[in-house]
Amino acid sequence: MIEKKPEWLKLKIRDNKNDNTRRILNKYDLNTVCNEAACPNQFECFNRGTATFLILGKNCTRNCTFCNISKYPPEIVNDDEPRLVAMAVKELKLNHVVITSVTRDDLEDGGASQFANTILEIKRINTNITIEVLIPDFQGNEKALEKVIDAQPDIINHNVETTKELYSLIRPMAIYNQSLKLLKDIKKSSDTVYTKSGFMLGLGENDKQVCELLRDLRDVGCDILTIGQYLQPSKLHYPIVEYLHPDKFKEYEIKAYKLGFKYVASNPLVRSSYRAEDGLLNLK
Repeated sequence: MIEKKPEWLKLKIRDNKNDNTRRILNKYDLNTVCNEAACPNQFECFNRGTATFLILGKNCTRNCTFCNISKYPPEIVNDDEPRLVAMAVKELKLNHVVITSVTRDDLEDGGASQFANTILEIKRINTNITIEVLIPDFQGNEKALEKVIDAQPDIINHNVETTKELYSLIRPMAIYNQSLKLLKDIKKSSDTVYTKSGFMLGLGENDKQVCELLRDLRDVGCDILTIGQYLQPSKLHYPIVEYLHPDKFKEYEIKAYKLGFKYVASNPLVRSSYRAEDGLLNLK
């Protein structure tokens, strides 16, 4: 039986003092992964006046066992969503914006066009804003991936989420090598876009598997890495196996830097888009 949550994972209950962030999101009827994925850092980010936009609806077509995103039938794509996101970015006065989506295997291009259009709409408002997208695997559709690359975001992130050995349990509709290939294909297509990935600890992986994962990501040229503690959203989700001490996260951070990653964020409460602007700032 898993022990109680350790002290380093216990966050103080905070009021959302920055109602302006939520007001703007509601004004444009936009979703955030902060809310839908029950991110533990949501209040901190909202109070800082930032959020990670979730496009293409709230409902995912995948059945990943770790994720809190809804699994109901996918929604109709809102063609005006890219413009609405850009308007919210402008009103929030963001310098760095992160856009992600639910996985939409029901769409011909997996939603790549919506990503591209959103990037372009933001650039029309302000070319100085740096843009990071966290994309699904598009089922290995290279033409779909090219749509996103051609829109020229600054960072393209695709999370591997866990070690190869745990994919059948954690990401049963995804393919480990396909995720690695996507990251490799980005590097082959563009020498200006940074690649990023992330994974969780505490799902039952061992040290050897994590070190292999780090090497695999570097072998495909991944620039930026995030490592965080898995937190079970509910009793219906994959059970947590262990809580790793912050020292272990530091150990993997050191190993990742030795392998050649350009920026690494490794801490129990790190999530892929948490303080995402720090990664880019440390690369420049």
